[in-house]
Amino acid sequence: MPELPEVETTRRGIEPHILNATVKDIIVREYKLRWRIPKELEQQLPNQTILKVERRAKYLLLKTKSHCLIIHLGMSGSLRILEDHVPAEKHDHVDIILSCNILLRYRDPRKFGALFWTAQNPLLHPRLIDLGLEPLSKKFDDTYLFQQSRKKTVCVKSFIMNAKILVGVGNIYASEALYLAGIDPRRAAGRISKKRYGLLVQAVQKVLTKAIKYGGTTLRDFTKSDGAPGYFAQKLNVYDKNDLPCPSCNQAIKQIKLNQRSSYYCPKCQS
Repeated sequence: MPELPEVETTRRGIEPHILNATVKDIIVREYKLRWRIPKELEQQLPNQTILKVERRAKYLLLKTKSHCLIIHLGMSGSLRILEDHVPAEKHDHVDIILSCNILLRYRDPRKFGALFWTAQNPLLHPRLIDLGLEPLSKKFDDTYLFQQSRKKTVCVKSFIMNAKILVGVGNIYASEALYLAGIDPRRAAGRISKKRYGLLVQAVQKVLTKAIKYGGTTLRDFTKSDGAPGYFAQKLNVYDKNDLPCPSCNQAIKQIKLNQRSSYYCPKCQS
């Protein structure tokens, strides 16, 4: 599933091709995604110019003068830049045809993604308004996590994966960040000190920044037509390393279930 680094890499991959381009037409082949694509999109997007390509959490925001197209890739969605004559394949549900003789193609085999069209501030859209802090923003610090965690009995891993508190820290990145911070993922969020949350903030930002940087250099070309997501091969310390030696102490990595998600940690390095 695309997480924050994959979505940010996608944003950076498509932005040079579509920024300041004018939409000639839009072709919708499948309206029934996770939420139905609004008919207004076909009527109102043509002749608009894409002025900004931004990201909020795992949503891409394509802004025009009067509206914003909000794209969520779901579990299997991807975007590709193609020449406007490249024929569509089975799972290619939407083409946004641009004036520069290229198109932005949305592919989604599982159809769990979404396209929203809004004239309001996109940050006030029902899908975005309740989202938590961006982990790479200046507001994300030890004070924020410490205050948000008080009296919370939920485990710290689930706490930092809660999108109403912090966006974009998926299962893999949560496991990796907690390892770097030396925090046991089972610990109650409300029983962790501000100092240790400071370490966790640094770890989350380090893991995500590295993933974005690495993804940006190894993701498959956005101008290829295969439509495969092409997510980078992640260099991980503990995730999916059950019974393998910890990189720091050689103790065997343990796998556990937390809220029905696989979690990995080092019993010696994390407490």
